[in-house]
Amino acid sequence: MIRLIPLRGYFDVNAYFYIDDATGHGFLIDPGAQPDKVMSVVRRNGWTIEKILLTHGHFDHMGAASELRDLLGAEIYAFDRTGLMLQDAHTNLSALCGPAIMIDGAIPLTDGETISLESDPSFCLKAMHTPGHTPDSVTFFSERDKVAFVGDTIFKAGIGSWGYPGGNKTNLIKSIMERIFALPDETVLCSGHSEQTTIGTEKRRYSL
Repeated sequence: MIRLIPLRGYFDVNAYFYIDDATGHGFLIDPGAQPDKVMSVVRRNGWTIEKILLTHGHFDHMGAASELRDLLGAEIYAFDRTGLMLQDAHTNLSALCGPAIMIDGAIPLTDGETISLESDPSFCLKAMHTPGHTPDSVTFFSERDKVAFVGDTIFKAGIGSWGYPGGNKTNLIKSIMERIFALPDETVLCSGHSEQTTIGTEKRRYSL
């Protein structure tokens, strides 16, 4: 089950639950704000969140992660370069938009690593390094359900920005063309700030 939960902070962001229907256990992806709202959804559905995943280190995607780690008893996982952003309020942009937000102790992920549920190891996501929006951007792909949580790398009818610290247009285009568009066309793209789309639909916009 994929459940989008829109969260309202300094910027609105799409957070996602990716839940194994058989066990009620799952992942929480990019909880940027409103921890109380997140917890309300978890409790109402009786879910167990085993792991919190971050697509990148910008504050609007991780602003509530530290508090939710304590509330849920779930570790935070982020790409191995995300630590620099999580611990630097200027690089993660929080210092420019309000109170500084920093996170310690995130578990680093490497490119190609599989993140599995303890309750069912076959329910898993693959971490794919997709830099460009930020140096640490990562896409989480489910082969089982053909869904990719892409953060701000690609949106419906558009690509991510590259103008923030560490952004790079060349790397962003390469990540989209060579990594994301290499996934099956039917793969659903779940982004941080747009409606869902599919790889096949977005490829057609690029005349691929």
